[in-house]
Amino acid sequence: MSTFAFGTYRVSDENPLHIEALKLAIESGVELIDTSTNYMDGGAERAIAKAMAGFDQERINKLKIVSKFGYIQGSNLQKHKEKPFEDVVEFSESCYHSIAPSFCHQQLTESLERLKLSQIDCYLIHNPEYFIYEALKNEMPRDEMLDVMYERIYKAFVALEEEVQNGRINSYGISSNSFAKAANDPEFLPYEDLITLAQKAVKEAGAKEHSFTTIELPINMLELEGLKCAAWAKENGLRVLSNRPLNAQKDSLMYRLAEYEEPKEYYHAYNELLEVCDTKELENLYNLIEQMDMNKHKFGWIGDYDSFLYAQILPHIKKSIEHIQEDVREILLRYIDTFLRAYRDMVAYECSRLTKTALKEEFKDCDKKMQECALEFLLKQKDIDYVIVGMRKPSYVVEVMALKA
Repeated sequence: MSTFAFGTYRVSDENPLHIEALKLAIESGVELIDTSTNYMDGGAERAIAKAMAGFDQERINKLKIVSKFGYIQGSNLQKHKEKPFEDVVEFSESCYHSIAPSFCHQQLTESLERLKLSQIDCYLIHNPEYFIYEALKNEMPRDEMLDVMYERIYKAFVALEEEVQNGRINSYGISSNSFAKAANDPEFLPYEDLITLAQKAVKEAGAKEHSFTTIELPINMLELEGLKCAAWAKENGLRVLSNRPLNAQKDSLMYRLAEYEEPKEYYHAYNELLEVCDTKELENLYNLIEQMDMNKHKFGWIGDYDSFLYAQILPHIKKSIEHIQEDVREILLRYIDTFLRAYRDMVAYECSRLTKTALKEEFKDCDKKMQECALEFLLKQKDIDYVIVGMRKPSYVVEVMALKA
């Protein structure tokens, strides 16, 4: 039987609700917190430090903090442009990647500083398959690609074994989305030789027993391929962390395996904003808000809306109000903020209705909320040790932890 871990993707040290959720999770018995150097550009690690500050050392010592390195985004991307990191894969304009030993050591130093700790339980290589993506794009032969991939992982393992000897980490591992791919998928990252690489790395580092202990990968009700990797891991004495329990993919479509109540405040916020915008000067904004209301049921899942918000809606809003007098604009922005919060809740509600219809076969035996059935399914998997769940609100912590009661 597995148990729940607290996932800090999109957790920020600047959001008091996130800090309170972390504190409540620790009080409720959560023993593992999963984070990464790139989550909110280090904000997630700082949030963990703030939450831990309210507990005595005995309780903190019982917490297992798992962090990761690999991504070059945000402030790291700016540093890279000023002084390039080693062995970098340029995936996109806003996302580079490296698992070079020098980057590993530097990132761990910054993680420990943000967490206000001298040691963490486990440090993971975060999605090393970015090299595979680059190799596929360059049409590198698969055998050559895997040879280079394993060599990169081996060098990172040596660096991580050195950090174990330095006392900065207790163990290490890999978090990879590619572990959950089918074996014939070009993006699949074979895992059977990882133990051998760790054994070779610990000899290079001058120690006896390797400290490769953990793998992390996506597993959920719709994506079960990763259970093969989990079974292999348990056979080899490794700890298995499953992530993305509620964000699931099927037939190239993403679904949020959760149900939401219809937000009663939505129409009030919508009508209030329309009333404020009912002027010639704000005609474009008025039309945008009307269009958003008409299309609130057309998003496949909430992630589609979030992308559309930042790519299309916010730039349009900014352009529509840039000429408005400053004091009036500040008041208008408060109405816009209230509407956007309610609108996202409405989109989540509409998406959950679509999901329940699209996945009626998968949930035909579910007489609870979809998220409860999805999480309980994972709790029953014998080869999963921890199910990582994002719990950014205290209410989410209560709802999730109740499933273990």
